[in-house]
Amino acid sequence: MERPAAATFFIELAVIAAVIFNLSAAVGGTTDPNDVQGLQVLYTSLNNPSQLTGWKSSGGDPCGESWKGITCQRSSVVSIQISGLGLNGTMGYLLNILMSLKTLDLSNNNIHDSIPYQLPPNLTSLNLAANNLSGNIPYSISSMGSLNYVNISRNVLSQAVGDMFANHSALATLDISFNNFTGDLPLSFASLTNLSTLQVQSNQLTGSLNTLASLPLTNLNVANNHFSGWIPQELISLPNFVYDGNAFTNGPAPPPPPYTSPPPGRSRNNSRQAPPAGRTPESNIPSKSRDESKSGSKAGPIIGIVLGSLFAVVLLLLALVFCLRRGNKKEIAARPTTGNLPISGHKVNMEMQEQRSKPTTTVSDLKLPPAENVPVERLQGKNGSLKRVKSPITATSYTIAALQTATNSFGQENLVGEGSLGRVYRAEFPNGKIMAIKKVDHAALSLQEEDNFLEAVSNMSRLRHPNIVALAGYCAEHGQRLLVHDYIGNGSLHEMLHFADERSKMLTWNARVRVALGTARALEYLHEVCLPSVVHRNLKAANILLDEEFNPHLSDSGLAALAPNTERQVSSTQMIGSFGYSAPEFALSGIYTLKSDVYSFGVVMLELLTGRKPLDSSRVRSEQSLVRWATPQLHDIDALAKMVDPTLNGMYPAKSLSRFADIIALCVQPEPEFRPPMSEVVQALVRLMQRASIVKRRLSEESGFTFKGAGDNEANDML
Repeated sequence: MERPAAATFFIELAVIAAVIFNLSAAVGGTTDPNDVQGLQVLYTSLNNPSQLTGWKSSGGDPCGESWKGITCQRSSVVSIQISGLGLNGTMGYLLNILMSLKTLDLSNNNIHDSIPYQLPPNLTSLNLAANNLSGNIPYSISSMGSLNYVNISRNVLSQAVGDMFANHSALATLDISFNNFTGDLPLSFASLTNLSTLQVQSNQLTGSLNTLASLPLTNLNVANNHFSGWIPQELISLPNFVYDGNAFTNGPAPPPPPYTSPPPGRSRNNSRQAPPAGRTPESNIPSKSRDESKSGSKAGPIIGIVLGSLFAVVLLLLALVFCLRRGNKKEIAARPTTGNLPISGHKVNMEMQEQRSKPTTTVSDLKLPPAENVPVERLQGKNGSLKRVKSPITATSYTIAALQTATNSFGQENLVGEGSLGRVYRAEFPNGKIMAIKKVDHAALSLQEEDNFLEAVSNMSRLRHPNIVALAGYCAEHGQRLLVHDYIGNGSLHEMLHFADERSKMLTWNARVRVALGTARALEYLHEVCLPSVVHRNLKAANILLDEEFNPHLSDSGLAALAPNTERQVSSTQMIGSFGYSAPEFALSGIYTLKSDVYSFGVVMLELLTGRKPLDSSRVRSEQSLVRWATPQLHDIDALAKMVDPTLNGMYPAKSLSRFADIIALCVQPEPEFRPPMSEVVQALVRLMQRASIVKRRLSEESGFTFKGAGDNEANDML
């Protein structure tokens, strides 16, 4: 039976409408690829928890499939709220690509490790409370000016709170309570002009609360810290203010001095009535009083001049006496020292100068604290002068006796390496802790560099990154200079690549890419997160240490300030090993920059790809320089196949190898300005790893595939 034309028309219209609706729904549910990638890495870093229903480590559509805790607007993820789910693992390394994310709530879980140093840049609310996070607040927060709410309480965060809040006028709530933060409140807290709630209780914070006096606070809790001084009057009147458990001076801050001069243009007596219209103030005064007033006004300046002159003369005499006495002290300080007595005398003099602001303190009150508790070290340099380091040192101070005991008096059996600054020893302490001790050679330090030792230690002690060997302690005693680091027990990348044994075969292609990525992240942290930027200056395979899982840990970070003068050390065998990593501009001009580090990193990647040393005199002349030999072949797919480290036995993915070579070519360009920043290198390696992981999961293989040439199989094409 033939349908009426009108009915057919409406049926077709309904079908078209349904198709359009389905297409629009599909388009609306398609999530931004960057957001998908960021969530996949977070999911994997949290150990693929079953509690996160709907989440996937590869593929998936968070917005279209309603992943647990995910809220979207159109195709963008704007909120992640997965609090109290018993999650463990870490926060991953790719949160910063979630550009539309406004709310991140991972509170009340068991997430560990440090807070990633790159967070979603446009967050308005960050809640990481009640986890097991360690380290410090990442400096990238300084650029997250949209933040309104930050809660990182009840973790094990430590060190001083960085001065990173100058751009946070929108921040209304900040909770850093129940951690292990030390030091004074940062001065940039004064810029938090919208802050109503501040919780810093149960830390180890010191100093005064003066920075908070002008803030529009309604809730303030500073209890159970080490604050001292007067409580500002503005804080006493707050509706909710808790301050017990500190060392505040009794009572509120004293009022200003009673005889302060009034501001210019303001009457001294504000209660005085204005004179009637048409009359000056002087016309209200009886004639006799006016005369006395005029004579007094004439005599006043004369008396003032006389008293001022006498006062100036007294000040001049006092200054002369002070200078003479100070000269005597300097003369005493310059005398040759015997034993420890002159040094102690200098310490007392310094303490006395510091105590001048406290008139009630007498010389008999001065007591030197134990050496291990002195936050500001005082050392006698080669010239007999004393160097004062104002920056705090968060690393532990060790005695030379303790380090001698731990290394069996730096015995040869504990020697594990030697670098440009000195030898490195394995140390075992009575508590069973294994550490690495770098004994700095006196010949490697100039006079000025020796005086700057503690300043360099202070800077190194603040470097915190999972791919950087942490400085755990130091020793500056009896003329010795030693650095105490975490011990990484699986040797260096140089040993793993170039010593022919079974361990080198364990360094699979995927492991090599992970080493490259971890090292790149460490350099990105030094170059782009630290302020000021830190140039490593000695990046090489021997300074990349591997743990049992082949995760890289970059050593000698922050040592550039102590590095020996290259001109003095050209003949040193320790320095020769670094020449193959040196950028062309350093060889020509001696100038070393961040981009020089990028070049050295490219050389390390070449080592990972080829298994060859940067300089190898045992090879034919045309192949002795790795960069010169390899660079022309990096874009030749056939030549690239012949360059690969033979210990890989052909087990690597073709496309991954090609992209790895592309990154190398960018890094080792002769012109520094054309080399990429390390953040771009990190992103390129992340993309490379993720493609490899997807194929690995699809084919359930632990390593890559045999290289046969481009397009030989579908798996290779996917990489």
